[in-house]
Amino acid sequence: MLYRETGQFKTSYKKDMAIFPIRQDRWALIATLIFVVVGVPLLATEHVIAGYLIPLLIWAIAAIGLNILTGYTGQLSLGHGAFMAVGAYSAYNLAARVPEIPIILVFLLAGLIAAIFGVLVGSPSLRIKGFYLAVATLAAQFFVEWVFATFPWFVGGAASMVIDTPKMTIFGYQITTTLDNYYLVLGFVVVGTLYAKNLVRSEIGRAWMAIRDMDVAAEVIGIRPLYTKLSAFAVSSFYGGVAGALYAFCYVKSVDFTAFDLFVSLKVLFMIIIGGMGSILGCFLGAAFIVVLPIILNEIAHLFAGQIPSAMLSNIEHMIFGGLIIFFLIVEPHGLARLWMTAKEKLRLWPFPH
Repeated sequence: MLYRETGQFKTSYKKDMAIFPIRQDRWALIATLIFVVVGVPLLATEHVIAGYLIPLLIWAIAAIGLNILTGYTGQLSLGHGAFMAVGAYSAYNLAARVPEIPIILVFLLAGLIAAIFGVLVGSPSLRIKGFYLAVATLAAQFFVEWVFATFPWFVGGAASMVIDTPKMTIFGYQITTTLDNYYLVLGFVVVGTLYAKNLVRSEIGRAWMAIRDMDVAAEVIGIRPLYTKLSAFAVSSFYGGVAGALYAFCYVKSVDFTAFDLFVSLKVLFMIIIGGMGSILGCFLGAAFIVVLPIILNEIAHLFAGQIPSAMLSNIEHMIFGGLIIFFLIVEPHGLARLWMTAKEKLRLWPFPH
């Protein structure tokens, strides 16, 4: 078998703590990066890139943010859509009012503004947790929707609350084509994923997981609960803000508060439940599942065209989502990522018994 680590010796602490200590995993990662950078633009159509791949990557960024908060720190949030909305509106105002700022810096500043808002929302987390914290974040979701629906200043005083995003330029190069948007989003995904992967393996990441497992014991051994929880809210909101900005600028090309409603918050939560809480890989698996499932259902609808009402197909999609969430919570709480890791472990030991 090809997937073996026989003969791969770790001679230093640095090699032992590498993200991918097995050589085959590094090769697989390099091959995947080459494929998404070179192969996808050659093989995929513009419709597939614009309609499926770009939103998949954006949802993966949003899922990473929520997974840091819920999966790694154990703080339940139902307001991730609000953080995405703050990022989208912040990016629009920065790009429209201060056009001299480079678009990459616009997205990063939008993430920082969302992080500040996330710290404010997460400030009650020292006193409340669980269901009560979820209700607090839910209140933030409704508050953000009300603010953007009530005050037209956030869209430059336009009569319509839905407005097109400004044009994007990077070092004088204008981002116009679908492929340009794809590479821009892909760059944020690669850098954001690498940063998140290293962050959860660092000291602050271990503190997050200690708070998740038992906050009282974590405080006893010297971990500061307030700093740890607020840092998780800040990082999570930063990723959500960047994802919201990319969603508005690179996908829908407009800013609309209805695009970041409560269903979006629940959708991202479904992604990390199905993909795997406490797993960066699970964010991509969950996002891919959420994007691919409607495509499969649409294909089934074409096969049974005229026999199954379209309204019933929509209800079937929601029923499948709910059934899968219940399934993973009961059978495999760690989601698709755990199934993938189990398959890898069996492959490493095959044909010997586990």
